[in-house]
Amino acid sequence: MDLFPPMPYAAWSDTLATIHRFAQVVGRVRLLRSPRRNHWWNVPLHLTGRGLTTRPMGLEPTFTVDLDLLDHRVDVSTVSGRRASFGLVGRSVADFHGELQHALAAVGVHGVDIAGARPFDLPDADRPFAEDTEHASYDPAAVTRYWQVLSQVNVVLEEFAGRFSGKTSPVHHFWHTFDIAVTRFSDRVVRPADGADPVTREAYSREVVSSGFWFGDASFPEPAFYSYTAPEPAGLAEAALPHGATWVPRGGSHLAVLPYDAARAAGDPKAAVLDFLEAAYQAGATRAGWDVEGLACHGGVTDPLLGA
Repeated sequence: MDLFPPMPYAAWSDTLATIHRFAQVVGRVRLLRSPRRNHWWNVPLHLTGRGLTTRPMGLEPTFTVDLDLLDHRVDVSTVSGRRASFGLVGRSVADFHGELQHALAAVGVHGVDIAGARPFDLPDADRPFAEDTEHASYDPAAVTRYWQVLSQVNVVLEEFAGRFSGKTSPVHHFWHTFDIAVTRFSDRVVRPADGADPVTREAYSREVVSSGFWFGDASFPEPAFYSYTAPEPAGLAEAALPHGATWVPRGGSHLAVLPYDAARAAGDPKAAVLDFLEAAYQAGATRAGWDVEGLACHGGVTDPLLGA
């Protein structure tokens, strides 16, 4: 298939709203059963050759929850071989929530209390998943296309990640915001803003430049690549960005944005995305005083002999 096929937000917004909540239900299991890691790296989902996975988690038993976005099924399996599965098509969020709890119990996973779980940072955050019969749209072709685009973006972000030798996150898919991202860190400790919540305090306890891609929402109804620096250094939004990219105000800061369709229209879409991510990183890191050249990893190589 073509690199970066069409993915207009309006064409699948109802399905997107449903699968976003499916992912949040699975994410709550991941949050409860994975060992905590710095900056919440234990919480996001990761890609497989067929969809998304929690990766192995828990003990007694160790298990995974996999979303197969080609056959449109959920597989819950343990390292001992026990397995339970159910389909995704035609299910409401309430149905999905109930079936996932049944599947966990069927393979011997107990004590995962998601009965009262609610959406995170979504308009219906006050309604438990168990009561959500509103979100039930599921277009299998659109979901498969979402996973295919996600997979292609994942590979591009992996290449971008390889250009940095400092502390960097995995390329991972955040279920709460439904974006895929990779984050570069400096070693500079950040004092949290007064009143910052625990999620924010842990995520931004160090200076970061974060880069990624999201599929759009009601406030920004188109898919796009993005980058931001936190805390934002002075003059960031004055930096030049490649053709098609802009700085978008976001609260008291700015987001560098390259619309997905602008990348698709470029003569070399992958190069356009990498140029955008590099420009946005350089803009933030240089203004924040990072050792940009010292942290560079040209061609993914740190071996001094091979590099020379």
